[in-house]
Amino acid sequence: MTATETESPRARPAFRDRAPVVAAVALGGGAGAAARYAASLWWPAHGFPWTILWVNVTGCAVIGVFMVIITEVRAAHPLLRPFFGTGVLGGFTTFSTYAVDVHTLLDGGEAGAGLVYLAVTPLAALAAVWVAASATRRVLTRRQP
Repeated sequence: MTATETESPRARPAFRDRAPVVAAVALGGGAGAAARYAASLWWPAHGFPWTILWVNVTGCAVIGVFMVIITEVRAAHPLLRPFFGTGVLGGFTTFSTYAVDVHTLLDGGEAGAGLVYLAVTPLAALAAVWVAASATRRVLTRRQP
């Protein structure tokens, strides 16, 4: 007998129960990735990868605002967080392009720029989440009667 045969039917949701969440993440991820690609076409980076740095920072700031609103202000539809948080913002922000950009800078003889980018991106992204979440809480607190 395998582990899955001994589990009760309630232990693991069936795929059909998870399908709406998977679809929401997939649709949102496609939209977010398309938006990131559009940003790279509108603002092509020559040399230092400014576009992807700002995409990651902006996406992290938006997730800070979004998470405060859906967890502290109002209940959201169950598919909103997978669609927008995981899908759209997960597709918009990018660790893979960041890693390729670091590698490209290092291989291109730009070790200083590569190391700066390597350090600045996660620090700026984390700061963006914190600042945006804090600012959202402050604004919402002031608006309460």
